[in-house]
Amino acid sequence: MKKFFEEFKEFISRGDVMSMAVGIIIGGAFTAIVSSLTDDVIGPVIGIIIGGVNFSTWGVQVGDSTILFGNFIQAIINFFITALVLFLIMKAFNTFKEKAEKLAKKNKEEEEAKPEEIPEDIKLLTEIRDALKK
Repeated sequence: MKKFFEEFKEFISRGDVMSMAVGIIIGGAFTAIVSSLTDDVIGPVIGIIIGGVNFSTWGVQVGDSTILFGNFIQAIINFFITALVLFLIMKAFNTFKEKAEKLAKKNKEEEEAKPEEIPEDIKLLTEIRDALKK
């Protein structure tokens, strides 16, 4: 049990946990944006397409309860929009990362291909040495 707590302490103290926490907070804020997009923009457009009906209020009355399957449809749309936006963000990030890696590799190859420039003082000392040999 002691080893478990030591591993947990190590896990918590790493920077990964803080990055994950920031990601979760930003994800929550992003969810609010996506919900607003679907509720206020996409939902009404879909309602116009299907005849002016607000699908989020669609439901079936069963006894004293109402099953709002329109909210479920809205949740599915929210999920797909969130997934699409995250996919596009990750695609852009990966493209940027690949370009940065290619540029770094190209710069490294150019650096390695350059002949090492001999400093002027070394050139001068080499000339003096060669002159003394003669």
